Amino acid sequence: MAGTVIIGAGQAAASMAARLRALGDTRPITVIGAEPVAPYQRPPLSKAYLLGDMALDRLLLRGADFWADQDITLCLGRTVTGIDRAGRQVLTDDGAALGYDALALTTGAVPRRLPAAIGGDLGGVFTVRTLADVDTMAPDMRAGRRLAVIGGGYIGLEAAAVGRKLGMEVTLIEAAPRILGRVASAETADMIRRLHVAQGVRIVEGAAVDRLIGTERAEGVRLADGREIPADLIVVGIGIDPDVALARDAGLNIDNGIAVDGTGRTSDPAIWAAGDCASFPHDGRRLRLESVGNAIDMGDLIAANMLGAEKPYQPKPWFWSDQFDAKLQIAGLNAGFDQVVRRPGDGEHGGSVWYWRDGRLIAVDALNDARAYMVGKRLIDAGRNAAPDLVGDPATDLKTLLK
Repeated sequence: MAGTVIIGAGQAAASMAARLRALGDTRPITVIGAEPVAPYQRPPLSKAYLLGDMALDRLLLRGADFWADQDITLCLGRTVTGIDRAGRQVLTDDGAALGYDALALTTGAVPRRLPAAIGGDLGGVFTVRTLADVDTMAPDMRAGRRLAVIGGGYIGLEAAAVGRKLGMEVTLIEAAPRILGRVASAETADMIRRLHVAQGVRIVEGAAVDRLIGTERAEGVRLADGREIPADLIVVGIGIDPDVALARDAGLNIDNGIAVDGTGRTSDPAIWAAGDCASFPHDGRRLRLESVGNAIDMGDLIAANMLGAEKPYQPKPWFWSDQFDAKLQIAGLNAGFDQVVRRPGDGEHGGSVWYWRDGRLIAVDALNDARAYMVGKRLIDAGRNAAPDLVGDPATDLKTLLK
């Protein structure tokens, strides 16, 4: 009996395998991961783990005894080289061929890198995606050193916050006119910018990178306007791309990731996909979510659908980002918003930003404001609305919006 093979050993894979067993599936389950470590949490890598506040054993999603007790086989440090769809086999770099009845692709995403032509291959240039990435850069993250962060998205901002907490001199460089330009409103960006500036981060916006300075190791960043920013190390956080290479080589449909239907099936009915690598139909378009919540929910759903549930995926997006001692919590999706209301919160660095599209509440960003996040998430998950004037009025008790 071939059973289920899961390619990728991240959050979606761990959730899917565990749920299959919880639902009573007794067939063989094999999880193949390129990294030599059991499935672990990625969000703490660029925060608590890099700071030294979280040990490796706390990163792991499950203890070694769980996988053994559940009779789930982990094939770690193995790379899948191809998928034989006709023969229903997965081929690995050690020459093995694993048969499958059902195959799941949870291959995640790969970080974008700077081109080698402008110095992206120099020493001292790091991305933050895997445990090995962070273990490699950690010795260079020391007090008094100069850190340049390229990219003003959440990964870049989190790296900048960690650098400052470690006592580094930090400059964050964003090519767009402002930080968080692709993912948040100007109001949310203003809150985050003030937080970073107050903590001593230098933020340079509207500044394209010309090239990195250095011969064998990066020594700084030259901007397109000629300015030079010296640095002892550089963190590149310019986004990620879905890892679709295996799926594309196997002839599966690709559309903003590995295209799946509402149940999580790819264009091959025996193959499923979940997590960062997968795009699914939502509101008349294809949506791909890069979040822990999506990986868990899709993994759980596909496990049930592998066993015949045929349930459609209904995402309930939520995200978070820890920066310094502040927590940004996000509910919903703000794509296409046409109205924004900023609501003050408690303290100097706190508050929430609420988004509407065509008069309907679609998302909330809450910085150090757990109540705003809780109320906003409950409204959005229930498909309920809230009047912008009430939300923006500091005298409004947000809990009354739930009545």
